[in-house]
Amino acid sequence: MAEEQSAGASAQPSASSRRRRESMSRVDTAWLRMERPTNPMMITGVLMFDEPITLAKLRKVIEKRFLAYTRFRMKPVEIAGGMAWQDDEDFDLDWHVRLSALPGRADQKALERFAGNLASSPLDKTKPLWQFHLVEKYHGGSALIARIHHSYADGIALVQVLLSLTDTTAHPEKGTPLSKAWLKEDGAKVADRVGAMERYAKLGAKAFGKGMDMYRDPTLAGVLAKEGGEIARELVQALALPDDPPSLLRGRLGVSKRVAWAPPLDLEEVKAVGRACDCTVNDVLMACATGALRDYMIERGEQVEGLSLRATVPVNLRPLEHARKLGNHFGLVFLDLPVGIGNPIRRLEHVAECMRQLKGSRQAIVAYGLLAALGMAPSAVQEIALDMFSRKATAVATNVPGPQQPLYLAGSRIREMMFWVPQTGSIGIGLSILSYNGRVHFGLIADAKLVPDPRAVIQRFGAEFDKLLYLALMGDWQQPLDSVAAEALMT
Repeated sequence: MAEEQSAGASAQPSASSRRRRESMSRVDTAWLRMERPTNPMMITGVLMFDEPITLAKLRKVIEKRFLAYTRFRMKPVEIAGGMAWQDDEDFDLDWHVRLSALPGRADQKALERFAGNLASSPLDKTKPLWQFHLVEKYHGGSALIARIHHSYADGIALVQVLLSLTDTTAHPEKGTPLSKAWLKEDGAKVADRVGAMERYAKLGAKAFGKGMDMYRDPTLAGVLAKEGGEIARELVQALALPDDPPSLLRGRLGVSKRVAWAPPLDLEEVKAVGRACDCTVNDVLMACATGALRDYMIERGEQVEGLSLRATVPVNLRPLEHARKLGNHFGLVFLDLPVGIGNPIRRLEHVAECMRQLKGSRQAIVAYGLLAALGMAPSAVQEIALDMFSRKATAVATNVPGPQQPLYLAGSRIREMMFWVPQTGSIGIGLSILSYNGRVHFGLIADAKLVPDPRAVIQRFGAEFDKLLYLALMGDWQQPLDSVAAEALMT
């Protein structure tokens, strides 16, 4: 692939490769053009290490492994008919890899504030859109904050890119390749989805070509019927989905972001709750996040009874062998977050049922097709479409399964890691779940106007899981725990 070389390849471009230019895909263009002052389109990650890392060692890793992906030497440029990637002739690694210090006490709160400030600050569009910030003297080791623009790749791919910088031992002799066995396919078979992606992209272009008011036009189903009844229904549903209800988690956005992350959970305990309730690990974790939001909203005086919010959830559409290739190859589905349900097991059942329905739908590929069409649409149509779709959800939620073994970067062991994907349009809340080395990490990024202190949300995540764990332990182990049995245990 043009955007990927072997990890051992030289990061220095040859004379013939200078001023190289590659066309940008329609979906990548869509993510580039979604940039707003209130929502920079960056994926931000934080890695915390047991031992200090020097800037020289970090630069060596970035130069050898990160820049082996040649696209990271490129910046986006506008060309006739769209956008392209072009080599930055003035590429300066010192600008992209920086040494930073936390003001005052170097504790988690200070690191969260620093990460929030970086997540609020757009990258320089005249340079390749990424930066690494090395923080020295953090909890006896170091911390690393990475910022990479979404137009380079989706979260699944970028997590794999960051993991490609790591080793499985502190002092590998020839590099120890990291197994991808933790990755799993999402929903339908990837081969089936890949074959349908171009078809859905053309269908999305047809819908946008007739104007964004088409989703209100009852003749739409007839126009699209010839493409297939199921496809038509999915597309109509995506365009006609009602706006999410008003709540304190929605509102006019500012330009400041706040981030926080919770103490990790034991992954085996999460799996045990899933088995007890006959649902997946992802169901359990999203139900815990929903419960944390519910409790936070109640504390702030919100009436939540019967309230259900939506989160957009990315679904991987790339084959596993392409996990480290750049570009955006994912769709989006809308997941219900039933914050109005008080019974934690009933809340989990609702989330699990919604996830089962989404896995049987083609909503993710439809969303991919609409994004592809959006990348080629005029700016005015892009703004209307972005505003329309962002009103249909309150949050963005991501769950990435990471490797269940300790990793090392530049010889230092990674103790914890967390990342956040950007929010789009008027969405101001982002939920992130990442499992690593037998533990589950939960983080929140939020617009400062909506959630001034995200720690007030994330500190409830563990308590919500404890409720599920307690009920699972108290239930009848011979049969799955349901909401009726849970109700009896809570009375």
